[in-house]
Amino acid sequence: MAVPPADDVTEGRLLLAEYDRIKEEQKTRIGFRDNLLYFTLAAITAVAAITVESGKAHLLLAVPVISLVLGWTYLVNDEKISTIGCYIRDRLGPRLAELTAARDPVFAWETYHRDDANRTTRKRLQAAVDLFTYLALPMICVTAFWCSRATHPLLVAVSLAQTLALAVLGWQFLRYTER
Repeated sequence: MAVPPADDVTEGRLLLAEYDRIKEEQKTRIGFRDNLLYFTLAAITAVAAITVESGKAHLLLAVPVISLVLGWTYLVNDEKISTIGCYIRDRLGPRLAELTAARDPVFAWETYHRDDANRTTRKRLQAAVDLFTYLALPMICVTAFWCSRATHPLLVAVSLAQTLALAVLGWQFLRYTER
């Protein structure tokens, strides 16, 4: 990419370049976050299948580990996606509107799509899907382990620690869910 002469660099161009870059980051993060959900479900299914095939219930304790790592990564990406949107709405758009003396909001899509009457319902349903995937499914696996004959005191202690960690993750999901 050619660098424009210094006289061609204006605050407005810099703001538009910043907008392009952070929208690209947001788009990348959205794709990554959404794929994490599918990958998590595939990994949980694989562990469940291996557990059933082998009859070794302690393998189910891999599911909470998978869910904690991928769930935290999902949550961090989701938070950054929301933060980027907030930055565009609250900082970048108003600054560019001020520079151009625009009468209408700049980057209006950033607020327009949030005014959908069904948005709250969709956000709640997404939170339910997230909690089911990253909290309920691993807890089902932990419970199945507890109900098996293969419980060993050390593994029970590990499963209790996992349960606590999953509760923290669930709390973080609820805390960061946009209302």
